[in-house]
Amino acid sequence: MVARRGDRYAGLNNRAKRRPNRHFGGRFASMTRMTGDLNQQGFRPLIVGIGGTTRSGSTSERALQFALGKARELGADTELLAGPEIVLPIYAPETPERNATAQHFVAVLRRAHGIIVASPGYHGSLSGLIKNALDYAEDMRNDRLPYFEGRAVGLIACAFGWQATGTTLSALRSIVHALRGWPTPLGVAINTSDSGFDKDNIGASAATGGQLTILARQVVQFAQQRAAWESGA
Repeated sequence: MVARRGDRYAGLNNRAKRRPNRHFGGRFASMTRMTGDLNQQGFRPLIVGIGGTTRSGSTSERALQFALGKARELGADTELLAGPEIVLPIYAPETPERNATAQHFVAVLRRAHGIIVASPGYHGSLSGLIKNALDYAEDMRNDRLPYFEGRAVGLIACAFGWQATGTTLSALRSIVHALRGWPTPLGVAINTSDSGFDKDNIGASAATGGQLTILARQVVQFAQQRAAWESGA
């Protein structure tokens, strides 16, 4: 179910093959062109947030909304996929039928230039809700950019205690690697027993807010740098 190796290079232009971009040391040589106009001038990357729980206003959803807000401040467009938008049927690759919610979910992912995922830590790992949603990336296996190829993915883990935040963050990183995404250098772990958000629900604490801001900046900057590479800047 994985695209053939040769398909990953189908969209590379001849110039990029002849000489690596000196600014990035050729690190983007495996990236094919993303659908749409990625010209640096006027380019606004679309950053898609996936996360939360079935409960509206969960810590993971609020952290995700905070990070997306920072991405908008940096010049990105954003779209949030949370709550009912990620309550999807159990992913079954042998069943091609998709309901309207699943079709919308995959369509939004296909347009993403960057992704932020926020999950609660349930019994030492990410929730089944988030894992099932991420499994739907399999529907992108034959895309020009299969799975999360060419996209930075910021990761947020929320749990009642540091142990679960660490194992959840590690699991999320492993999944993103399997989906060919680029986990950002910073992943954010939020220990809800320490109140990562203030008690009045106004916003993130200074420490948590600072980390989420860095994470958002890394996702947006990666998308912008890739756009510059695509345009030959």
